[in-house]
Amino acid sequence: MAQEIELKFIVDGAGVETLRNHLHTLPAEHTPPVQLLNIYYETADNWLRRHDMGLRIRGDNGRYEMTMKIAGRTVGGLHQRPEYNIDISTPELALDQLPAEVWPNGEMPEGLAEQVNPLFSTDFYREKWVVKHGKSQIEIALDQGEVKAGEHQEAICELELELLSGETADVLTLAKQLVETGLLRQGSLSKAARGYHLAQGNPVRELQPLTILALPPKATVGQAMEAALEKALAHWQYHEELWLRGHKKAKAEVINALGLVRHILTLFGGIVPRKASASLRDGLTQVDALMASDASAHDAVFSRETAVTKLAYTEWLVTRGWQPFIDAKAEAKLADSFKRFADIHLSRQAAELRTTFAYPLGDAYGDQLPRLTRDINTVHLLAGYYDHEQAANWLANWQGLRHAIETRQHIEIEHYRNEALSVEPFWLHSGKR
Repeated sequence: MAQEIELKFIVDGAGVETLRNHLHTLPAEHTPPVQLLNIYYETADNWLRRHDMGLRIRGDNGRYEMTMKIAGRTVGGLHQRPEYNIDISTPELALDQLPAEVWPNGEMPEGLAEQVNPLFSTDFYREKWVVKHGKSQIEIALDQGEVKAGEHQEAICELELELLSGETADVLTLAKQLVETGLLRQGSLSKAARGYHLAQGNPVRELQPLTILALPPKATVGQAMEAALEKALAHWQYHEELWLRGHKKAKAEVINALGLVRHILTLFGGIVPRKASASLRDGLTQVDALMASDASAHDAVFSRETAVTKLAYTEWLVTRGWQPFIDAKAEAKLADSFKRFADIHLSRQAAELRTTFAYPLGDAYGDQLPRLTRDINTVHLLAGYYDHEQAANWLANWQGLRHAIETRQHIEIEHYRNEALSVEPFWLHSGKR
């Protein structure tokens, strides 16, 4: 087993040659482009995908390798997941050669080998530069080609930084130099993720509203904060992709995600001091200004401001960049139960909502939209310990109020305001009338 650590970028197609020329200036061991053909496999009922597993065979000049990737972690464009690589003599699956630890129950499910079939393929040319950076050896790969599934296909134009040996931090510092070119954006959708989507018939990607943050039992405050930051980054990444693909309404969700990041920093500000995120917040301010301009999706997403800020966010989250700024008291708070933290802050959000909307506001409802959106988003982040249906029912009227304000439905505004104020809290210990 190997631990794959990769940072993936999408390359601006018009700047490939400029990027290649830049890479040639690095002190590196260069490998000219080589064609790689990859076949990805799945069962009819998506058994592998449902278990967060990816299976492929890669062909390279008559050599073949079978790879199984299993559940890992993706933050922004940084992918960290275990993978098992098996050399094979022919382009045919040999699942019995994989170790037992690959399988969820310690052994390959009966009949699985007969149920797995080709699902999609990727065919691309890979050019490589292997560099020494800091304490690490890092492979930079420029991939150009396409991913295909049936009648559907999509271009591949990516740059991947893979840690061959050393430290993840060195991958991130090398990436900082590369994003200064203004030719890259972090890509959270891997080639495989795009292939699975094409294999489903390439359905239109829809806007995704924020949902209640799911947390493991007995999660700590620190775990919840990290999960919330990852959720906000994923929301940003996903809707940025949609905006680039022509979905104009996705821009509003990108802006919403940026606001959510700021609010998460405020929510946990009693533990993590502002100075810990000062540089990150400065970057967010620059991106906010870009979003407020008339910049196109392409210019905004591939801008230096966006690329540098998103990479800084990824690094801050992956390396826990707040750690040098917190003392023993703050450490203890981060290790405390998130349940207690959530109860306190849910009560505060509810009190703020009740105070703000206690009486009809006439023509001033629009002025309260930012506050209402912030409070709704906060409840999504805090409600994960409780029954999601009860939490969703409590949120529904506040969300209805927000929609009515946005669409200026005056009768609906008062209906939802009254309904929202009458619903009992779903959390315990505090917030009761």
